[in-house]
Amino acid sequence: MRTITAVLGNSQRLDGGAMFGNAPKPMWEGWIKPDEQNRIPLACRCMVVRDGDKTILLETGIGAFFDPKLRERYGVVEPHHVLLESLAAIGIRPEDVDVVVFSHLHFDHAGGALTAWSEGGTAQLVFPRAVYVVGAEAWQRAVAPHARDKASFIPGLTTMLAGSGRLELAASDRAAALGPGFRFHRSSGHTPGLLLTEVEMQDGPVLFAADLIPGKAWVHLPITMGYDRYPELLIDEKATLLTDLVGRNGRLFFTHDPVVAMARVTRDERGRFGTTEEQTSVTDLAA
Repeated sequence: MRTITAVLGNSQRLDGGAMFGNAPKPMWEGWIKPDEQNRIPLACRCMVVRDGDKTILLETGIGAFFDPKLRERYGVVEPHHVLLESLAAIGIRPEDVDVVVFSHLHFDHAGGALTAWSEGGTAQLVFPRAVYVVGAEAWQRAVAPHARDKASFIPGLTTMLAGSGRLELAASDRAAALGPGFRFHRSSGHTPGLLLTEVEMQDGPVLFAADLIPGKAWVHLPITMGYDRYPELLIDEKATLLTDLVGRNGRLFFTHDPVVAMARVTRDERGRFGTTEEQTSVTDLAA
């Protein structure tokens, strides 16, 4: 039996203009209300898949590895490791996690794999038994980042992952650590080799949309982020993927949407994509 559960990690508040790219504020502030500093609330939502006796974690959120100064700079709300608390609440200890899949290694998707910051302490990997799955191209970007996104990666994380002896670089649409029922789509509009994990379910696939579609508002084709590497490519990738999901009755799992965790993809008579069956929480959704 396979089940899906949404768990929250540390939350953020980031500049709304950066998150909505070239969309004007009068448009996007109707979707997500900004605060007095123009920041919008963002979740770092992760997916737990229990697949038989295997426990799989799709992403780890931003975590609590930043020191107080950087935590303030990047709008991390909670100083403690929220993901570990969320996992404990559903009976999962760090040593129970068999596989961790990263869509890419930007800090807001991979930081939760590290222990929380402490004065004079050194960050360590949190999950002592897990196989860490990273796309081969995304790994190379993290090892040798471009100046544009170098600050988005965590110094030393690739060394820790490689040194664990439990790193799998995925070069195809499958990962040995996951087995059947899972496959990857790839996107490079946000960052090279972004892995989008599709989980096979009885009533249509569930896709962990990562930063290709970080939340409900970004389902609209023209909406991209200022952080995206190639916005026009991302729009084309998004159109292809959403068309495919509509045809297969698929759903999107949103990592950054502050309210909606998962929704089914729709397309209206004018060809515009949207969502229905929106869920604010997901608990043991069964295959």
